[in-house]
Amino acid sequence: MSKEDTKHRAHLPIQNTARRGLITYDAKDPDTKFPPIEQLRPPEGAPNVLIILLDDAGFGSASAFGGPCQTPNAEKLAADGLKYNRFHTTALCSPTRQALLTGRNHHTAGMGGSTEL
Repeated sequence: MSKEDTKHRAHLPIQNTARRGLITYDAKDPDTKFPPIEQLRPPEGAPNVLIILLDDAGFGSASAFGGPCQTPNAEKLAADGLKYNRFHTTALCSPTRQALLTGRNHHTAGMGGSTEL
């Protein structure tokens, strides 16, 4: 972690920056101020992460879990004892994507239903 990087990274997702001072909802109000958006970069030596999102597919779909969809690489990993199964799925694709992108429960992220609604 570099000297200028003071973000706490033990728990993900990283918490949002708390707003301080007066919060108004009028862009023309001179007292309306927002802190600049800080660019967040991974620390030196951080691992690469691959995210795979499958719509309308549960754990039972992949062949690594006994399903009909052939996933030979996942089967090889599973044969060595590595199964990726610690993700909360939702009943719809939109909330699942919201949960995956934010790292939060889909209701907490404001996505309780499908975006078409």
